[in-house]
Amino acid sequence: MLEILAQSPGALISSALLIGLLVGSFLNVVIYRLPVMLDRQWRADCAEIDGAAPTLPAAPAARFNLIVPRSTCPRCHAPIKAIHNIPVLSYLLLRGRCASCRAAISARYPAVELLCGVLTAGVAWRFGYGAPALCAIVVTWFLIALTFIDLDHQLLPDSLTMPLLWLGLVSSVTGWASATASLPVDPVSSILGAAAGYVSLWVVYHAFRLLTGKEGMGYGDFKLLAAFGAWLGWRMLLPIVLLSAIVGALVGIALIVGRRHQRGTPIPFGPFLAAAGWVAMLWGPQIVQGYLGLYGAPGR
Repeated sequence: MLEILAQSPGALISSALLIGLLVGSFLNVVIYRLPVMLDRQWRADCAEIDGAAPTLPAAPAARFNLIVPRSTCPRCHAPIKAIHNIPVLSYLLLRGRCASCRAAISARYPAVELLCGVLTAGVAWRFGYGAPALCAIVVTWFLIALTFIDLDHQLLPDSLTMPLLWLGLVSSVTGWASATASLPVDPVSSILGAAAGYVSLWVVYHAFRLLTGKEGMGYGDFKLLAAFGAWLGWRMLLPIVLLSAIVGALVGIALIVGRRHQRGTPIPFGPFLAAAGWVAMLWGPQIVQGYLGLYGAPGR
């Protein structure tokens, strides 16, 4: 099987698409449940710190994690059968409605599945068979989950950003670094990238807060850029920051002009950072070389 994937780009891309669709279905679970799990844990920790002990024995809480309970309809709470949980296809066959109560189901579920499938296939097309493709696919899955969680809750959970950061650092010592791929990088570039990524946004955050008295971003953004530094090296940090800032500014202006967003309402920066990092992961060296070529400077 592996030989077929290595020798046939079509088989590799098709397999990546199918795997991405399946993983996208799981990412929908992560996007919804992880913030709920964190909120419950924070509340439990706060209650423990406050010393709020219940006067009566509390009933054991039902297990709630990324595995259990089974997914249910948000309206009638009927368990979703496996046959009704096939990525994208089930949504189309059921015409976007619950099989039990016929309530409408958000189109975002198949959208996330399709996005994950397409981006996974895109990574396979860009890198081909090998370790760089595997690394880029894993990063892509993390970025999709982080993007939608940040859109929903303005939160980049440590339980996603920190593993992504550590995976980047660990991958740098595997010997998988290649001159033809943007990731993973060598250990020195990875360590410097992680440190520079965190510190650079930390400095920007505090400078902005001192000048305006407002917080321009969250600490999760620092950790996400540090993760990009660990995977892509310190050289890619500036292109990522510049691209994410430009796109974020354009989107913010467009939303305000279109009256779909009020001035002063914060816009999560994580999705722009994730998108810029994904583009840099696939085409970063080519973008830098093309930019330097405009001014006659040799790219490296």
